[in-house]
Amino acid sequence: MNLETSLPLPGSARCPGPSTRDIILADGQEVPPALVAEAYTFAGDADIPYDRYTSPQFMAREFERMWARTWQWACREEHIPDAGDYITYDIGPFSILIVRGDDRAIRAYRNACLHRGTQLKRSDTSGHASELRCPFHGWSWTLHGQLSNLPCRWDFPHVSDDEFRLPQVKVETWGGFVFVNLDPQARPLADQLGPLAEHFTGRWDLADRRIALHLQKELPTNWKAAQEAFLEAYHVYETHAQGLATAGDANAQYDLFSDHVTRFVHTIGTPSPHYTQVQTQQEIYDKMRVEPGVPLPEGRTARSFAAEKLRARISAQTGVPLDAYSDSEMLDSIEYHLFPNMCLFPGVSLPMIYRFRPIGSDPSRTLFDLVFLKLVPQGTPLDHPPEPVRLGVDQSYTQAPGMDPGLGAVYDQDTDNLAMQYRGFQGSAKRGQTLGHYQEARIRQFHQTLDHYLAQD
Repeated sequence: MNLETSLPLPGSARCPGPSTRDIILADGQEVPPALVAEAYTFAGDADIPYDRYTSPQFMAREFERMWARTWQWACREEHIPDAGDYITYDIGPFSILIVRGDDRAIRAYRNACLHRGTQLKRSDTSGHASELRCPFHGWSWTLHGQLSNLPCRWDFPHVSDDEFRLPQVKVETWGGFVFVNLDPQARPLADQLGPLAEHFTGRWDLADRRIALHLQKELPTNWKAAQEAFLEAYHVYETHAQGLATAGDANAQYDLFSDHVTRFVHTIGTPSPHYTQVQTQQEIYDKMRVEPGVPLPEGRTARSFAAEKLRARISAQTGVPLDAYSDSEMLDSIEYHLFPNMCLFPGVSLPMIYRFRPIGSDPSRTLFDLVFLKLVPQGTPLDHPPEPVRLGVDQSYTQAPGMDPGLGAVYDQDTDNLAMQYRGFQGSAKRGQTLGHYQEARIRQFHQTLDHYLAQD
């Protein structure tokens, strides 16, 4: 007997019992084909060095070779609905000014005056302007980037209007999001979106949603470690142990659709494979906290009844019919990651968007944007969204106005480990993290794509 041929192939092992796909298909409903698609390839099991998270030199390479060359979500179209609306987007040393012109076109510029470099608009601000005017000496440009006012022009015979147009940054829109790319030679956004553009169509089209709540919180860790905490459900077993009675974790599905797009799906309304205590469907339903104490109709599962209740509640709140949405779309955690720093959820009751950015050039500080997108009736016009609520590094998500306290407590659990993990990065005798073949495959995929950018000259 050849022992080597009898061993399972690396990455082929799965949690015993029903998979996420099995559970979704057992609901007996029609679901979007993308929801049950599968795409996984084993990509190795070498450790990920901790220096990638703690080294200022490594971060400097990221700014030079990755952040300066990749498409990034900068804002939503509703941030700049009217002519003259602007918003700034900052990443490390770069500041970008995004403006809607009087021709309705969206343009992006380097946020720096061509006279002596002063920012035209302060970082992390938005507003309305009829021109782009430097606050230092008053040099001004039209919303189209044309130099329009140069005080004491007689002293600048060497300045021509054509040569002093504001340098543009590539900008494209998709799904209601505005993306920017600092690389003048960048390939189209569609190349980076890949299968994401195909999956997020029809009722998953995020252009048909609007911002309901936007939270920003500083996290005391590297931006990569911060987002990696959200790329796997493996941590549910310990970090969210209270959810094991109603949430799949070890049987979650992980998909690597392209170099830039990955996904996980884990179910809600079914117990974790780790949860061995016998429960009735009524007990599961009560623990889901949709409407605790409401009797479960005979023959119904907690999962289907909870989806029905949420369907009616959210439809009444939004004015959007939800009959076409499956139980999985109503309940489950369906999370896509778009390289480098964006997570998107197409589901209805978990409608989040994440973004993770370095704060300045400090490897140990991250700004986490947590955005909730609500469904709106088709044809709803763009309007300015609510201002972001900024939380300090030690503040709880439960303190944010408009945040569901129960969900806020879950986000506290998600982020409370990060400071201790970063300290461990710095002091560990073992100099890298060891990832699972399947459950943490998205993290490995992310680092391999990052390496591809870093290897380019």
